[in-house]
Amino acid sequence: MEEQKDCSEIRSEQMEESTGKSRFTSLPLECVTEIISRTSPPDASRMSVVSTDLRFAADSDAVWEGFLPKDFQSIIAGAAGSSRPEVQSKKEVYLRLSDEPILIEGGLKSFSVEKRSGKKCYMIAARALTIEWGDTPMYWKWISLPQSRFKEVAELISVCWFEIRGRINTCALCLKTNYAAYLVFNSTTETYGFEYHPVEVSIGIIGGRISTQSVYLNPSKTQTQRFPVVPRRIGRFNRGLTQLMGLQASVSAGGNCQYPKKREDGWLEIELGEFFNEGGDEELEMSVLEVKAGNWKCGLIIQGIEIRPKDRA
Repeated sequence: MEEQKDCSEIRSEQMEESTGKSRFTSLPLECVTEIISRTSPPDASRMSVVSTDLRFAADSDAVWEGFLPKDFQSIIAGAAGSSRPEVQSKKEVYLRLSDEPILIEGGLKSFSVEKRSGKKCYMIAARALTIEWGDTPMYWKWISLPQSRFKEVAELISVCWFEIRGRINTCALCLKTNYAAYLVFNSTTETYGFEYHPVEVSIGIIGGRISTQSVYLNPSKTQTQRFPVVPRRIGRFNRGLTQLMGLQASVSAGGNCQYPKKREDGWLEIELGEFFNEGGDEELEMSVLEVKAGNWKCGLIIQGIEIRPKDRA
């Protein structure tokens, strides 16, 4: 009897669910489309596999155009060469922009949308950043890497004054959205000078409030500290000299400094800070600095600075 009761309850629930679906799909197409457009991209994707009746509405241009940024067409129109999406349904455009960033502004910036929300994301190429001594070959070298989305990346040869700055206008970002900026880079076997000195990173409106914090660019939390720090006049011979002297000791870095994280694309990233876009026409500046220690640094490869939405804590 208990088994029969359980089965009957299950059948009743299935009938109620089926009735609910039929009532929803019996609405005019315009109503169903309007309802789905007020949900989210993940919800619309799930509804498209519920039934053939819902798929037509859930996959429609009317739904997916509402998930895309209002100015997406003008942004796509300025895409560089082969990265410009061909004429597709709005859903295909959305999925393409969430999976494959397109190059804009002559290949000096990439544009994409966050998959779950459709919010704008950008990466500013290293060539569009202000890198101190960036055009001096003895300090920085510009190279091409197949794993980079941009034509060129900046390879750090040797500097004691490490300074990188980037800017983006707040008009390009989504309103009422919390953003975070990230330095996207990689280390090499030659990376040196970042193990035991944090760098100072910041983000904020030019002329307004600036948020600053210290982070490490060395991927490992176990640092190798070299004593003493050789004065900057010794330059790139700093590394060889200290190694020959054998003055190395393994120590664990203290404090609450962040460390880089590995991205899905194989690069490393470190957060520079957060910014809530209230609107307006202002310049948002991000920076990475290490100018106090006086030691020489080398070996990093800079791809760019990425700005993307982040949930507020």
